[in-house]
Amino acid sequence: MFTGIIEEVGKIVEVKDTDDFRSVRIDARKVLDEMQPGTSIATNGVCVTARTVDESSFTVDLSRETLNRTTLANISVGALVNLERPMTANSRFGGHIVQGHVDGIGQISRFDRTADNWMLEIGYGTEMPSRVVWKGSIAIDGISLTIAAIEKHSFSIAIIPQTLENTNLLYAQPGQKVNLEFDILAKYLEKLVEPYLKQLQESFPDLLPFSK
Repeated sequence: MFTGIIEEVGKIVEVKDTDDFRSVRIDARKVLDEMQPGTSIATNGVCVTARTVDESSFTVDLSRETLNRTTLANISVGALVNLERPMTANSRFGGHIVQGHVDGIGQISRFDRTADNWMLEIGYGTEMPSRVVWKGSIAIDGISLTIAAIEKHSFSIAIIPQTLENTNLLYAQPGQKVNLEFDILAKYLEKLVEPYLKQLQESFPDLLPFSK
């Protein structure tokens, strides 16, 4: 379990492919404290497991499932990634509940400065709208952020300087793909009400014309 408060921006220093996995070595400092093989760590919002750890880096193995569903499929040497260790029972909860289970991939359509903030606009797939909530939480590449505006197939977020300077958003560009994880509470609520909405739709098709 994570909070979406990024601890460090790491750098990819090695990528090796095998038949079943992609092995990635990440240069880091802060997150290595108390890390050992088997430790979970959120990497650009994806919960992965450290395989080896030394004084300046750690390696993770990415399965084909992870590569098929996240932007880590396009990771290359020199790329910068957001890193966060799992939360502890006595830590402050500064963000929101982040599982490290990516729901989908979005694409940055606009990223420019508006007054004191930077406005980040992200396009997303047609299967995701019900999970995008105004003023709701969302993790973008593992960063806990708040949705400021919603359009039909995109949403916008105001990025403050503190977030910009301490995450890989500092180097983000339009066209870049990002990992999206929606608020777990919204996902549970959607699952709970889904059968009742289907029942209502069947009983009152004119009143509730939408379909899942």
